[in-house]
Amino acid sequence: MNYTTIPTTCAYCGCGCEILFEVLDGELVGSIPSKANPINHGSLCIKGWTAHEFVVSEKRLKTPLIRKNGEFKEATWDEALNLVSSTLKEIKETSGPNSLACLSSAKCTNEENYLMQKMMRAVVGTNNVDHCARL
Repeated sequence: MNYTTIPTTCAYCGCGCEILFEVLDGELVGSIPSKANPINHGSLCIKGWTAHEFVVSEKRLKTPLIRKNGEFKEATWDEALNLVSSTLKEIKETSGPNSLACLSSAKCTNEENYLMQKMMRAVVGTNNVDHCARL
């Protein structure tokens, strides 16, 4: 039996709690709190305790989907990213940068939310940025 833990930041909110993913024989089996982290001090909310579940869920999407003729079809990452990039560029060129907005996620860290707003302001050219990380 091979047991190890992998430290990571919990993905359920922007607080930054550290969790340890428990891996048994190469398979993710659980989440436990990190006692060394100054944010959560060895505690987790119920979402943190179950954070590993969405990673191994059978319902989890593992490849991008693109809508073609009203139906979702699997695509490569390059196809999906090129479609998103070209569509956003077209919208910006035809309707201006303020026609775009970004709603970031509470599942991102504070740093990731900061980078998202920085990208929208510096690259896209809009201040239309918000997030749902209201704890």
